[in-house]
Amino acid sequence: MRRDFNLPSSDEAFLNTLGRPWETVIDGGARWVLIHDRVPPAGYTVQKVSEAHRIDPGYPDTQLDMVYFSPALQRVDGRTIGALSNQMISGGSWQRWSRHRESSHPWRPGIDDLSSHMFLVDHWLEREVLQ
Repeated sequence: MRRDFNLPSSDEAFLNTLGRPWETVIDGGARWVLIHDRVPPAGYTVQKVSEAHRIDPGYPDTQLDMVYFSPALQRVDGRTIGALSNQMISGGSWQRWSRHRESSHPWRPGIDDLSSHMFLVDHWLEREVLQ
């Protein structure tokens, strides 16, 4: 697994607790953390995906936003998932989920981090198949 840059030690410790491979990649000047072998909740056509999170300058004071999956997720019932687009990351095609924090739950510098963002991603994945 590549380690093109270091994450805050608390993020690395969290990722190590997942028991899944992860890496940090710099691609075209953008910094990404790629986390492999995520098992999406029931309702999607794939059993495992990799997820990517863009780590913008200023993180962890600046928020994490959206999530990217490879391979692309589709619902088993064939219904369309909204607000998707394609994104090239490290030579591969990823499905960008344009999802954002709501103003009632803004990013809290010093509190929110990769673990809280991934908890939000869990919510997005579960909510999508319940609609």
